[in-house]
Amino acid sequence: MNINLEKNSDGNRITTALLLAAGTGSRLFPITKDAPKCLTLVSEKSILERLVINLQKQGFKRLVIVTGYKKECIVDFIESKTEGLTVEYVHNPLYKTTNNIYSLWMARNIINEPFVLLESDLVLETSLLNKMVYPDRMAVAKMQPWLNGTTVAVNNLNVVTKFQAGTTEEYTDVRYKTVNIYSFSLSTWNEVTKKLNQYISEGSVNCYYEVVFSKMVEEKSLILEAVSFDEKPWYEIDTINDLAEAEKLFPLEVSKEIKYAVTQ
Repeated sequence: MNINLEKNSDGNRITTALLLAAGTGSRLFPITKDAPKCLTLVSEKSILERLVINLQKQGFKRLVIVTGYKKECIVDFIESKTEGLTVEYVHNPLYKTTNNIYSLWMARNIINEPFVLLESDLVLETSLLNKMVYPDRMAVAKMQPWLNGTTVAVNNLNVVTKFQAGTTEEYTDVRYKTVNIYSFSLSTWNEVTKKLNQYISEGSVNCYYEVVFSKMVEEKSLILEAVSFDEKPWYEIDTINDLAEAEKLFPLEVSKEIKYAVTQ
C-alpha cells in the first residue's frame, strides 16, 4: 500500500494516544474476574504493558485512558510503567450498559489535538505503528478465514471507501479486516465529535464507534488512508482461544543469560 508522503513528516507526527479500556472482558472470564481484560497476561506480559512499551518506543508523550471495569487495577498498574508518558484518565461509569462509542465520546473534551486511537485488547509488533503516527489513517489487514468482524473496502488510492458488516458467507471482492487502530487530525476529530454527539443524543450508546465511522465514510465526511498490518504479527484478544493464538505469535521472551547458558 502507498503512503501519502505529504503527511509523513516529523511536523505531523502524533504524540498523543487514546486507549479505550472500559469493557468487562466477559468473553475472557474467569481470567477477567478480578482484573480488566487489558491486564491479561500474554506470555507473562500484560496486554497493557505491551501497548505502553509500543507507545514509548514510538515517542508518544501523552496517553489518555478511558477506564470502566476495575479501573483501580489499571491506575495501580500504570503508575510504575509509564516513564516518559503523561497519563490521564477518563472514567466511563456506564461501562456495563454502553459500548465503545460511548467511551470514545467521553474523550471529546480531554482530547484537543491529533491522536491515535487504540483498543486495549491488541498485541502487536511496535514497528506496525510506524505509519500510524501520522493523521487520518486506519490500520487494516487482508481478511483471512480465521478472522471475523467488520471489514472495509479500499480503492486504488488506499482510501477506505466503505465499511462492511462481518459475514460468514463467501464474497468475491477484496476485503480488509479492521484492526481497531485509527489516527485523527484535529479537524477530523472535530467532525467525528459532532457525529458522536448526534448518536449519543439519540440514545445510541450501545453500539460500536465503527457505526459512526461507517456513516461518515458513506457521507464522505471522513477520509481515512488504509495502512496494512499484514507484514508483522498482531492479534485482537477477545476469547480464551484468541489468547492461546496470541501466545503463539508472541512467545515468552528468554533472557540473554539463559540463552547463553544453554549454548555453553
